[in-house]
Amino acid sequence: MQTIAAIATPPAQGGIAVIRVSGEDAVRIAAEVFRPLSGRSVTEMKGYTACYGEIFDGSTRLDDGVLLIYRAPHSYTGEDTAEISCHGGVYAAKRVLSACFGAGASPAQAGEFTKRALLNGKMSLTQAEAVADVIAAQNEQYLLCAGAQREGALYRRIRAYADELLSIVTLIQAWIDYPDEMEDEFDGNLEADKLSRVIAELDRLIASHGEGQMLRSGIPCAIVGRPNVGKSTLMNLLTGTERSIVTDIEGTTRDIVEETVTLGGVMLRLADCAGIRDTQDTVEHIGVERMIKKLGEASVVLAVFDLSRPLTDDDRRLMELIGGKRVVCIANKSDLAEIADVSELEQRFGKVLRISAKDEDSIRVIAKAVSEISGLGSLDLTSGFIANERQRLCAEAARDFTAQALDALGSGMTLDAVGIMCENALDKLYELSGEQVSETVVDNVFRRFCVGK
Repeated sequence: MQTIAAIATPPAQGGIAVIRVSGEDAVRIAAEVFRPLSGRSVTEMKGYTACYGEIFDGSTRLDDGVLLIYRAPHSYTGEDTAEISCHGGVYAAKRVLSACFGAGASPAQAGEFTKRALLNGKMSLTQAEAVADVIAAQNEQYLLCAGAQREGALYRRIRAYADELLSIVTLIQAWIDYPDEMEDEFDGNLEADKLSRVIAELDRLIASHGEGQMLRSGIPCAIVGRPNVGKSTLMNLLTGTERSIVTDIEGTTRDIVEETVTLGGVMLRLADCAGIRDTQDTVEHIGVERMIKKLGEASVVLAVFDLSRPLTDDDRRLMELIGGKRVVCIANKSDLAEIADVSELEQRFGKVLRISAKDEDSIRVIAKAVSEISGLGSLDLTSGFIANERQRLCAEAARDFTAQALDALGSGMTLDAVGIMCENALDKLYELSGEQVSETVVDNVFRRFCVGK
C-alpha cells in the first residue's frame, strides 16, 4: 500500500498541529522533511521515540517542531508511522503536509489510518466504528460506552454468541458425517436450550441500539404544562441561558423552543412547548397542536404543574395526553405557599419533584430523575452495545436465523437444515464483527470518518 499523509488535528489555529504519515516509506519521508537538531539520523530512530528539530520543504525551512516515530507493527495502523508536530495554524500545517507529499506521500482518504489498522489486524470492525463514536461523543456516558466499544466490549459479546452457535454447528456436522462414531445420542433439548440462550442474548443486544441512540444523539425530552406553570423558567434553568421568554402573560410561548443540554452526564434534546389550554387565538392554537405532536415524539416528558395554584381541567387533560409516557412529574414554585392537591399527582405519577425553577439546586434533582426514568442511569456502560444501523441489521438477521434454527429443531426437520440456519446466523455475526465482510461495507463504514484518523 502507498504511504499516506494527512493533518490529524482540526484545521484551525491552536498550540500545535500534527501531520501523520503511515506506510513503508513513512520513516524515509520523515527523514527528508525533518532534521533533528541533535544531528541524529531519523532512519535510525527506534519506535516510540521523539526528537526536536526543524521542518523543511526542500531547502526552505518551514518551522521547528517534534518528530515521533512508531515502528511496525507497534503503531496505530500496524505500519511504520511518523507524526510531525509543528506550531498550530492552518497555513503552517498545510505547508508541512505539502512537504510530505513532495517527499513521496499520497493524500490519505477519510478514515484511512483506522481502515489500515483494521486491515492490519490491529482492531475489529466494531472497534474501528467505535473510534468515530469516541470522536463524536458529546456527553460523559456516551464517551464511556464508546471507549468500552473501542476496547472490544461489543466484539467480545459477538464472539461469545458465535462460539455457542459454532459448537452447535460442529456437533451437527459430526453427527451427519460420522453418526456411527458418536458416543452419545444427539440431545435436541440441550441444543435447543443453547439456541434459546443465544436468541435471548441477541434480543438484549438489539434492544441496546435504542439506548445507544439516546446516549449518542440525546433523549428527546418535552417540557409541557398549562400556561404560566414555569416551563420557560425551567427551560432557562436547564440550559443556563435566557433561551425562552418568561412573562406573567399566559400563552407567551407560542412555538417550540429547542436546545440540547447535558444533565448528570445524560444529553437531553429539550423542547419548551406551548402551554396546553383551550384558546381562540389562532397562533396559540397552532402552538398547542405542535406541542401535542412534539409530545408524541418525546421519549421523556417533564410535566410541570404549579404548586401555588389548584389543579385545573387543563392539568388533567395533560395527564391524559401523557399517559403511557415516561414522565418526570415536576411540582414547580415550591418557594410559594402550596395549594395544589399533590396527592392527585402522586396517585397518577407516583413520584413528584417539588422544586423551584428559580433555584439552581433543582437541576441536580431533575437530572437524577431523568437518568432513572430513562433507564440510562442503570445502563452497564462497559458491556458493549449496538451503535449504528449496520450493526443493528446484522444482529437482527443473526437473531432471525437463530430463531429459524430453533423452530426447525423443534419441528423435527433434518439436522443439516438446522445446521445451515445456524451457519447463516454465524455469517451475520461475523459480518457484524467484521471478520467476514465485503469491501463495500468497509468503505461505507469509513466514509463517515474525518481525514487524518
